[in-house]
Amino acid sequence: MRNDFTTITPERVDEHVLVLYFDRPERANAMNTLMGIELRAFFQDMYVDQEDVRAIIVTGRGDKAFSAGGDLKDRNGMTDQQWQHQHAIYEQMVRGLRDCPVPVIAAVNGAAYGGGCEFALGCDFIYASATARFALTEVTLGIMPGAAGTINLPHAVGERRAREIVYTGAPFTAAEAADWGLVNRVCEPQALLEETLVTARRIAANAPISIRQAKKSIALATQVDRNSAYMFELEAYNRMVPTADRLEGVRAFNEKRKPRFEGR
Repeated sequence: MRNDFTTITPERVDEHVLVLYFDRPERANAMNTLMGIELRAFFQDMYVDQEDVRAIIVTGRGDKAFSAGGDLKDRNGMTDQQWQHQHAIYEQMVRGLRDCPVPVIAAVNGAAYGGGCEFALGCDFIYASATARFALTEVTLGIMPGAAGTINLPHAVGERRAREIVYTGAPFTAAEAADWGLVNRVCEPQALLEETLVTARRIAANAPISIRQAKKSIALATQVDRNSAYMFELEAYNRMVPTADRLEGVRAFNEKRKPRFEGR
């Protein structure tokens, strides 16, 4: 796994769990072009070879910001062509996050504004510090969400709440985010990463093929009719019948021990 990034830092915390840091704390972990390129590369590599990583946590370096979104200082003075070139990189990064076969948990440790909020929404689910704040501020800048925010937000909070959040650009708290269904759990700031790690390790202890297939099935279920979704679920399910992990899971249950899944 690459470890030569400049704006992000992947840290393998144990055999199957990786923490990925947005690593520009001096700029509120805002995303410049290089961060887009590096995130794109990270998720492209993860799509090809997971190196037995079974859960990923994404968080921001420091205690102030998860990510402030696109770096507006970096964008100041960009031509239309330069802006669209940068955004095309972000678009590929968003697709990489969406297609990542490994569950990705956002541990939102501070401000998640604009593209930072959209990135968190693109993760499988979100844990947040009690001091975290969220906002989709794009309309206050003459643009709109462009990192799947208008797609993922209504699924999380419902259409009417999503309209309010997007149209106003107003910030909201972690407690509000949890009440609305955007955040799964609110944690004390000092406990955020550890509580997220507990969940990540629990996921990583399960059968990785099962998790991957379930992730695909859940993602498709929100895009198609129920009959088509169920047909895909059955295809995904039957992929696991001939696996060694399926045999190990049943054997371990009957032997009253923890299973040892190998992803095959």
